[in-house]
Amino acid sequence: QVQLVESGGGLVQAGGSLRLSCAASGRTFSFYGMVGWFRQAPGKEREFVAAIRWGDGTTYYADSVKGRFTSSRDNAKNTVYLQMNSLKPEDTAVYYCAIGSRWGSRTRADFGSWGQGTQVTVSS
Repeated sequence: QVQLVESGGGLVQAGGSLRLSCAASGRTFSFYGMVGWFRQAPGKEREFVAAIRWGDGTTYYADSVKGRFTSSRDNAKNTVYLQMNSLKPEDTAVYYCAIGSRWGSRTRADFGSWGQGTQVTVSS
C-alpha cells in the first residue's frame, strides 16, 4: 500500500510561484505508473489539475493551468512535483496528489490513495 504526502504549499502574491511536492512511501511510483494532481477550493468540487506518467514523464493539464503549471518527477527521490508559476487568486485551494489508474482521465473516480493535501493561498 502506498502513502502519499504533499508539501510546499503556502501563501503567495498573485504572479508568484510555488513548487509542490508529492512523496510516496510504502511503494514506489513506478509500481503504479501514473500520478495526478487535483485541487479543491472552499465550497467547490475537487477538480483535476495535472497528471504525469512515471515511466517517461509525459504530462497533461487542465486548460485552466496549461502554460503556467508543470509537473515533473524525480525517480531517485520517488517524488512528483508541481511547479506553479504566474499564480492567480483563483488558484487558491487545497492541492492533492493521487495515484491514477487510467491514462488521460480527469475524473476523480480514476484516482486513489489520496494524500492529505497542502494549502495554496494566492493573494491579490
